[in-house]
Amino acid sequence: MLWKEVKERFPNQWVLLEVMKAHTLEGNRYIDEVVVVDRFDDSTAAMRQYSELHKQNPHREYCFFHTSRPNLIARERFMGIRGSR
Repeated sequence: MLWKEVKERFPNQWVLLEVMKAHTLEGNRYIDEVVVVDRFDDSTAAMRQYSELHKQNPHREYCFFHTSRPNLIARERFMGIRGSR
């Protein structure tokens, strides 16, 4: 589903998404196609569900956004392990 379709179907809501197609450019993640996993009235509930799904399926790409956002672009974050000094 495209972001435009998500915004039309779930106006003014938080949505938890699984990313199906995306690309990275200059540190930003441009999300092209998604599947809506769930919708929420508040960000706390969306974040809680996101955390659970991410723990269960760490190899899948999940995110959550409010549908008032004009575009589906996220700043890419890298999680890693620091070496000992």
